[in-house]
Amino acid sequence: QVQLVESGGGLVQPGGSLRLSCVVSGTIFTDVNLGWYRQTPGNQRELVATITRGGSPNYADFAKGRFTISRDNGQNTTYLQMNRLKPEDTGVYVCNAERLIFTYWGQGTQVTVSS
Repeated sequence: QVQLVESGGGLVQPGGSLRLSCVVSGTIFTDVNLGWYRQTPGNQRELVATITRGGSPNYADFAKGRFTISRDNGQNTTYLQMNRLKPEDTGVYVCNAERLIFTYWGQGTQVTVSS
């Protein structure tokens, strides 16, 4: 059974940083493409960033220059480093893994950016 477990969310002041982690189990980690999505208040779930099996990243426009996605194949973990956070970044951040025709989701971790 594939499981994705996120951690690292919390409350941070505007301009601050957080690093989210997502541990993936139950599948061959090097075979999956990974992504981070977010659900912000009043909006639909949106893509934040993805990283391919080969390590190529892709970012939503709002994430470019502020967020960095990475993966550690030895730890079966993907990370989302978020810098210069803004109040509009507040939301639930969810990890995603895709392998073949299957898509898996984590439960999410809350990020709140507020002074």
